[in-house]
Amino acid sequence: MNPNSFEKLEYPKAIQQLTSYAQTYPGRKLAEQLRPMTDIGVIKVRLAETSEARALIEKGSNVPLPSLEGMEEAMGLLGTGYIFSERQLEHVAKFIRSCGQLRRFMESKTAVAPTVAAYAASLHDLQELRSAIEGSIDRGRIVDEASPGLAGTRKKIRMADEKLRKRLESLLSRHGSILQERLIGQRNGRYVLPVKKEYRKRVPGIALDESASGQTVFVEPAEAAGLQAELASLRADESREELQVLAGLTETAERYAHELSVNVEAVGYYDFLFAKAKWALAVDGRNVELNETGKIELRGARHPFLAGKAVPLNVAVGGEYRSLLITGPNTGGKTVALKTIGLLTLMAQSGLLVPAEAGSELAVFRSVAADIGDGQSLDRSLSTFSSHLTNVIGILAEAGPDSLVLLDELATGTDPGEGVGLSIAVLEELHRRGAVVAATTHFNEIKEYARAAPGFRNARMAFDEETLRPLYRLEMGEAGNSYAFVIARKLGIGEDIIGRARAIAKSLKRGGAHAAIPGAAPPPAAPPATARANGRRSDRKPRRGTSRPASPSATKAAEADEPHAGDAAADRPLQAGDAVWIPSMRTSGIVYRLPDERGNLIVQVRKEKIKINRKRVNLYIEGKHLYPENYDMDIVFETVENRKKRKAMSKRHVEGVRIEKPPEDG
Repeated sequence: MNPNSFEKLEYPKAIQQLTSYAQTYPGRKLAEQLRPMTDIGVIKVRLAETSEARALIEKGSNVPLPSLEGMEEAMGLLGTGYIFSERQLEHVAKFIRSCGQLRRFMESKTAVAPTVAAYAASLHDLQELRSAIEGSIDRGRIVDEASPGLAGTRKKIRMADEKLRKRLESLLSRHGSILQERLIGQRNGRYVLPVKKEYRKRVPGIALDESASGQTVFVEPAEAAGLQAELASLRADESREELQVLAGLTETAERYAHELSVNVEAVGYYDFLFAKAKWALAVDGRNVELNETGKIELRGARHPFLAGKAVPLNVAVGGEYRSLLITGPNTGGKTVALKTIGLLTLMAQSGLLVPAEAGSELAVFRSVAADIGDGQSLDRSLSTFSSHLTNVIGILAEAGPDSLVLLDELATGTDPGEGVGLSIAVLEELHRRGAVVAATTHFNEIKEYARAAPGFRNARMAFDEETLRPLYRLEMGEAGNSYAFVIARKLGIGEDIIGRARAIAKSLKRGGAHAAIPGAAPPPAAPPATARANGRRSDRKPRRGTSRPASPSATKAAEADEPHAGDAAADRPLQAGDAVWIPSMRTSGIVYRLPDERGNLIVQVRKEKIKINRKRVNLYIEGKHLYPENYDMDIVFETVENRKKRKAMSKRHVEGVRIEKPPEDG
């Protein structure tokens, strides 16, 4: 799969939306790493389970999915020698308890969602670990019963603390008159009395602190120091006992590290699965039939990012015809149609339900390649055409019978004639390789090619000529147009200009740009089945032009409008100025020099003169039908620069001026 094509088809955006529905860290990771698969069996299982999950939540089932709070940290610390805290162990116990709830819930759904429910069988019970934690820790504190030593130490602490308090209360009564307040305070974990500064020496002991004003000194009485030391020692014993409890619980958790890991993975997969189901509900996604024959048939399909604004798309390709040419006006939805085909294919192969109606079918491809958008790059100095061409080269490098190729706006960014020729050649090569192709274009030559070529089919985006609004509806089997004349008329362009534009367009289709110029003789546009004759002769002096190749489909269109010559005309000897067709080059040219003794003649093709044998050319149009009588053929064969030189030299000698002719030996 081509990552660049993923970007053009907005697959990363689909992954981003899917990830937003995941609640757990392993679920989000699975969503982020999701990529199209190529094993049709695995894909069918993934689609089926996603469909089951959607049905569960659509019926209102509230899946008790564990949150995995604190589990990412805990799983990372297991086996490192780190001793878990009370809070971390409580997260583990909560996770085990939630896994049990999920397992019981799924067991109750076996009848309606057998595939989804089956994953719960992998969840481990871990009751021993849960009981050990919950029997030792309650609301973040280790209970007395966690160990015999801890219970005994805490009993001693309570007794020592009570004895110390009684001693302090006695001192409080005795020294009440010299205290700032009649209360027992604490500093650094030790009990103190708040003595007025001027009476400091009347209370024996250690001054641990004083107030901000300096008027109060906090004194640890000497009479309580021994009891305080005893209590501190007991609290140290308590800490050691608590640490031993935590170490024991951590060791127990480490014995179940594998089972905990399996449970985390299972919960993560459930989270990922239900994230797919939730997104399917959001875009109204459904399961589709799959095949490995390249057949795509979408019914009522919608682009997932257009939501309710999308007009349902009905499209079929890959059956009896494997190449589909989509035509229609700009902003009419052609590109959206391509993106819908491509993105829905990638979604289905990723196990994601697609927004399409029942009866839809998609193929499994090993390669999905797209050239969509102009792709201009300022920093790489790539033009639109260069960018398209670079993409096409990459597509051709991997295209085969298990490839889906999506091409947007064929023949754009360069000379239309050459662009059309290159586009048709690329389409032919992709078809020869067996790839399934969907492409958009607004060039009539490519539309005609698709109409006539086996294995190709046209489709058009519907357009309302009254309101000048695209309908975003794909109509199969017919080629559309750009509606330029309709739009121009509606916007106020004069009817005389519209009429002239139609005439020019028709002339351009038949004979190239110079054919639209009044008085110019049209050059040969394509090889007729027999040589054309009775061509309309101009009464005006024609302007110099060049021959131009045309596709076979364009030839058929031109032949329908112009008369053909008889066999006698086709077999007569060639004369200078005759138009001939060169089958090996699939183009036409003008005879410049007649055949020599070996049968080689010189033909001018697109301003170049080539040598070719008479047997390799066919008479196309007789010169008398192209040029007026006594027409100066230098206009055709000579460059403007040479003709100017010749005219100047005919009047006088011009020093340093030479007329150079290109080589004529091909």
